[in-house]
Amino acid sequence: MTLQEATDKVRKMADRHAGKFGNKVNFIFDEGAIFLDDSVAPAVITNAAGDAPCTIKMSLENFDKMLHGDLNPMMAFMTGKMKVEGDKGVAMKLAGLF
Repeated sequence: MTLQEATDKVRKMADRHAGKFGNKVNFIFDEGAIFLDDSVAPAVITNAAGDAPCTIKMSLENFDKMLHGDLNPMMAFMTGKMKVEGDKGVAMKLAGLF
């Protein structure tokens, strides 16, 4: 999965679940970043890290597995495949959308 493909998937997820997350989060990968702001309508998705209470760091490969249901977000966190910085409550709310 490329950064552009990941960005497109986050955009589709945000459209499908518009306003249900209602927060901001950064996804940081070796290849770049995705910033999701679902606190506004329509949601803002960019490839530049923004001001967010939560930052999630992981590989694009594991992000792809998580999006396809092959990797549970909690297991990813507990096994170190995903690192969460900042408000873990925001990350938990986001996990419900995957």
